[in-house]
Amino acid sequence: MVAENIKLAFSSMVQNKMRTLLSLLGIVIGVASVVAILNLGESVTDSMLESMASGGLDMLTITPRGAARETEIFTDEFSDTLMRNVSGIKTVLPVLSSIAVMRNGQEILSGESIQGVTSAFFEENSLELSDGSFFTLMNNINRRQVVVLGKDLADELFPVGGAVGSYVSIFRNQAKSYLVVGVLAEKDATLGVSYNYTAFIPYNTYEQRFSRVTQVSNYIVKVAEGSDALSVSDDIESYLDVIAGPDYYMLFSPATMVEMAGEITGTFTAFLAAIAAISLLVGGIGIMNIMLVSVIERTREIGIRKALGATPRIIRTQFLVESVILTLSGGLIGILMGSLLSYAVVSASGWNLHFSLPAIAVSLLFSAFIGIFFGYYPAYKASKLDPIDALSHE
Repeated sequence: MVAENIKLAFSSMVQNKMRTLLSLLGIVIGVASVVAILNLGESVTDSMLESMASGGLDMLTITPRGAARETEIFTDEFSDTLMRNVSGIKTVLPVLSSIAVMRNGQEILSGESIQGVTSAFFEENSLELSDGSFFTLMNNINRRQVVVLGKDLADELFPVGGAVGSYVSIFRNQAKSYLVVGVLAEKDATLGVSYNYTAFIPYNTYEQRFSRVTQVSNYIVKVAEGSDALSVSDDIESYLDVIAGPDYYMLFSPATMVEMAGEITGTFTAFLAAIAAISLLVGGIGIMNIMLVSVIERTREIGIRKALGATPRIIRTQFLVESVILTLSGGLIGILMGSLLSYAVVSASGWNLHFSLPAIAVSLLFSAFIGIFFGYYPAYKASKLDPIDALSHE
């Protein structure tokens, strides 16, 4: 019986192609909009989170701010103090930073970022070299005047190449000459550091020969393997609130930013999908209208079927199946169109494509629900027709 009803439904759709197309349009647009929005929302979210996570979700940055009180707390010794008082930390790397002028022969660059870091900084930040080597622990201990250049900075200072083994002058209070020992491979900015445009010198060299230091610029905290970055971030924040106060530092956690970004984009996507879903309801009303017209047109057919013994339940089921088939067909076409649209947008934008399988499943189920909900009244009306009146209908 169900198979027969499905066959009759497709037969009716084929016989009234234009009417079927117009009735499907609302469902197709609604489903396509929902699927495209959710696919795009998931693709944008995943691409954004992947980009944020590339810097390492297990890295935190503490930046002192304020004045007098910081000089008492945020010193070289703070790294060891923090590790003793907060669990789940692998290492704490102090970083000194400032702006300076750099020169190589006729090439003069102003406002360049200079950072004083320990030799462990490069490994913990997963930095790679395009040429040369990183400076060593002994370079730091002996306060050697060596420098590792970011890729773009090296290209501007040495446009024809040959940076490694050459010298650059870095101006602060006075010019000092530094041997270039390495050039970093290109890397996107993370944790507030634009690696491609930064020069790195040994931490101790910075303290003694580059600029007098009263406080550390910031600390990079590496979370221990197996520890939760969000929990460690909360523990650090609680500890700093006690010893320094919330106004004397800033704590940046990529893991926290990823969590917040995911929540915001998820909420925004759901909101847009809800708006798009309204067109499904509009499409459902169109389906009801078409089914009511179909009942009127097929009144005589209904009368014949009832005269041959069809019960109201059989007539009701026939029209309900037809309504559901109609909306499911629109749903399938909408899913295809929404997927193609999201694929085109994602490909043009360079994001990673992620199909929202829940959105596809929900769209199909909702299409069937629309067919049942808006098709029930026309089906009920058809089932209640009097056989004699139906047979005499012109």
